[in-house]
Amino acid sequence: MKSYLPIGIEELLGGAVETARLEFKATWDPAVTGHQIIKTLCAFANDLQNLNGGYVVLGVAEQGGIAVRPIVGLDSAAIDGVQRQIRENCNRIEPAYMPVMDVCELDGRQVLVLWAPASDVRPHQAPDGAKGEKKYWVRIGSQSVEAKNEILTALLQQTARVPFDDRRAHAARNDDLSLSLVREFLNDVRSDLRDDQDAEHTYRAMQIVSRVNGHSVPRNVALLFFSHNPEQWFRGARIEVVEFPDEAGGNTLTEKVFRGPLHHQLRQCLTHLESLTTRHLEKSSAGLETHGWLSFPVPALREALVSAVYHRGYETCVEPTKVYLYPNRIEIISYPGPVQGIEQQHLAGTVAPPPVPARNRRIGEFLEELRLAEGRGTGLPKIRRSMAENGSPAPVFDFDEGRTYFRITLPAHPQYVAPGVLRDYAYKKATGDQSQARALLERAWHDGMRSPSIAVALVREKAEQGDLAGAEIMLAQLDAPELATFARALTALAAAYADARDEKKSKALLNRLPAILAAQDAFDAAILERRLGRQDRAHRLFERAGELVLRDARALHEFAQTKLSLTAPLAGSPRPADQQTRNRLLHEALAALKRVIQMDAPPTRHAWAWFNLGQARQWLRAPRQDVIAAYEQAVALIPDERRFQQALAQAGDDV
Repeated sequence: MKSYLPIGIEELLGGAVETARLEFKATWDPAVTGHQIIKTLCAFANDLQNLNGGYVVLGVAEQGGIAVRPIVGLDSAAIDGVQRQIRENCNRIEPAYMPVMDVCELDGRQVLVLWAPASDVRPHQAPDGAKGEKKYWVRIGSQSVEAKNEILTALLQQTARVPFDDRRAHAARNDDLSLSLVREFLNDVRSDLRDDQDAEHTYRAMQIVSRVNGHSVPRNVALLFFSHNPEQWFRGARIEVVEFPDEAGGNTLTEKVFRGPLHHQLRQCLTHLESLTTRHLEKSSAGLETHGWLSFPVPALREALVSAVYHRGYETCVEPTKVYLYPNRIEIISYPGPVQGIEQQHLAGTVAPPPVPARNRRIGEFLEELRLAEGRGTGLPKIRRSMAENGSPAPVFDFDEGRTYFRITLPAHPQYVAPGVLRDYAYKKATGDQSQARALLERAWHDGMRSPSIAVALVREKAEQGDLAGAEIMLAQLDAPELATFARALTALAAAYADARDEKKSKALLNRLPAILAAQDAFDAAILERRLGRQDRAHRLFERAGELVLRDARALHEFAQTKLSLTAPLAGSPRPADQQTRNRLLHEALAALKRVIQMDAPPTRHAWAWFNLGQARQWLRAPRQDVIAAYEQAVALIPDERRFQQALAQAGDDV
């Protein structure tokens, strides 16, 4: 069964239209369902929030706003009668209004879809029940309610006020539209209209043209989506992406302009921005999970750009939608600012926004059907959520007092920006500008650049200045879940306290480290724990470091030395279990030391590895010549080391 809806029935039920614009009815009852539907059709026609009406689907049950599949369907023999009754009831709407009705087949059954686009002669009234008085009905969320007080005032103020994107373009002709672009769109939204050979009929069915003095002309939205050069009609209908080499926005590094139909611009620009996004992945040493971050999370980028194109003005504004790329942020700017009624508190998410009309109802409708945009009011929360999940600083939404622009700023992930900051810091430090170097780190941290690398550098900088208390206050700002990310900074501060001979404070800081650490963080902490004499803790941390220990000569050597240290208290124990543990540790140390000797490392490292190997062999009561051979290798590499000489002499004297 062929449908002439502007969107496929599967797409309609599958999420391409937000729930506020959908109403499902499982059955038809003229005494109950009929009156409810008339109210809903009236509410869709009034289109308080400029969403371009909505759809009523008869024969489909819903649960939580989602269609229940397989569908219930309507009796095919009764569908004609249902349509007749709806037409009769719609005659009770004032001014006159009639939805588009279409019978579709789904799950082997038939449904009746009522498409109720926004009316050009709103506001409308419909009776409240069979004999009730006529009232103004509007859509609030997914409910059709009576318009009262401020909402009624807002509705009446919209009388005959058609949003710019849905107005007639009197200077254009239908020939200015591209039928191939229209069919491409209809194919994307899986509408049967794509097979219609009559272009004029297709345009009328989609309501992208309108009759004027005996002939039809395109609506503005048609020129924005279905003409090859929308800028011919709307000078600001393009996206400009400019990349700057520094935070101040000096000389332009690159510039790219995206033109053509709005949805083509969006897709091409999003592809370009995603290609510039840096992705960092790292595998957890504690399991198979992979963690990582993006310089700019794609969902946030997508929502910000779509929001700019959707909510901007096209009537008189000649400025394009602008995307400015800086080393530490992306700014997406559209013109003009938000509609009246939207204030800064609504953008911050502290107060729910009021149900003010959208600037463009058809642009939003088409973008949602193409799944480029989601339901109204979901964009900014999704941007905030996406940035938080990525570990990025919070986005910033702002506009000027005159509402001439609206800007979304997405700060880059701290780890992405950190290398540039650290390069500048190292340069200033090397050139003797100590105060400026430290100020650079302080400013980066204060501005929300919470990178572990910057935190470590700042801790060490404060330690050099003798400001350990300041470093501790800085790290005290971190929440408990953040400690795993900033473990290196915590360990650096603990090391600074150890250097200051405050072992109690150093140990207390190490005690704050979480149980699960990245390999490098675990290794750094293990080294410090060895220094503080807590060999058992050091051993556990070395084990958490995993493969890093096996690949690094220093790490593996330190691990072996820790095992040797743990055997000392077990040497004289009469308990068999202690002796078994001691022998196991010695054999593990022996295997690790043999591997260190074979690895690429400085002669000093090899010398001490041979010395420790001699100790392990001696304590395991290995053959005397094997013990002597190990000590001889150590002496050969560092002849002046007295401990090597003494160990060799003692091994030679032992019988």
